[in-house]
Amino acid sequence: MIRIGLTGSIGMGKSTTARMFADRGVPVHDADACVHALYEGRAVPLIGDAFPGTIVDGRVDRTLLSRQVLGNPEAMKRLEEIVHPLVREEEQTFLDLARLDGRSVVLMDIPLLFETGGDDRVDVVVVVTADPAVQRERVLSRDGMSEERFQAILAKQVPDAVKREKADFLIDTGLGMEAAEKRVDEILDAVRKNHPNG
Repeated sequence: MIRIGLTGSIGMGKSTTARMFADRGVPVHDADACVHALYEGRAVPLIGDAFPGTIVDGRVDRTLLSRQVLGNPEAMKRLEEIVHPLVREEEQTFLDLARLDGRSVVLMDIPLLFETGGDDRVDVVVVVTADPAVQRERVLSRDGMSEERFQAILAKQVPDAVKREKADFLIDTGLGMEAAEKRVDEILDAVRKNHPNG
C-alpha cells in the first residue's frame, strides 16, 4: 500500500487538495482533524493534568491551551509529548483498516510533515504550494487573522522553498482548481505506475 504524504504551508490550499484525492476514492487521514477529535476525547484527561484550567465542558479549550503554550517552548514540548503518540496510534489504526480493506493508495494529510519527521513514515511526498502573494492574500482574508499571527505561524513552519525541494511532486494551487485537479490525477497515475502492487 502506497502512503502519500500531503503537506503545505498555511494558505496553500492543502485541505482543498486533500478533498480532491478523497473525491477520487483515496482514503485520507487528516492529522489536524485527528487532533481536534483527541481534544474532545482521549487527550482530555492527559492535557487537563498537564495544563490545569484548559478543560471546559469536558473538552480542551484551544484558546486557553494556546495561552499556556504559545511562546513557551517547554510547555509546547510537553503538549507534543502527549498529543503526537496519540496521533501516531490513530494513524496506525487508519493504515491497518485501509490495508484490511485492500486499498492500494492512502493519503496522509500532515500539515507539519517535515517539522515532525513524518516524511519518514510515507512513501511519496506531495507539497501544495502557491505564489507568496496568493498565500498571503488567502491567509489574511481569514477571520481573526492578523499580519503578526501570520508571521508567527510562518516562523514555525519549514519554508515553502525548502518543502518544494524535498517534494516528490508539487501541486501549485495558484494556477486554479482545474489545474490542481489535473495534477492530482497525474500524481495518482505516476504513483500507481511506479508502485503497481502498492
